[in-house]
Amino acid sequence: MIHEKKAWPDMFEAVHSGKKKFDVRLADTEYKEGDTLVLREWDPQLKKYTGRVLEKKLTFVLNTKQMPFWPGEDIKDIGLSVLSLDDLNP
Repeated sequence: MIHEKKAWPDMFEAVHSGKKKFDVRLADTEYKEGDTLVLREWDPQLKKYTGRVLEKKLTFVLNTKQMPFWPGEDIKDIGLSVLSLDDLNP
């Protein structure tokens, strides 16, 4: 399945450069491993697409409304950090 989503310029560029190897989205659609995420760069100031597009394969999907290891109150008060991981010695 193909999922087309907006990406603001700073996030789009981070994915384009290879620095950002994850994405955080509302679970408003049923994402599955192997699906394609199409990122269309969106300029929020001009309120239009820039024309730049990236296609990425979803290799891992975490859909959750809560994390069983932390109380919901902590998540609401503190928030979560989403971390991108890579090998230390590639």
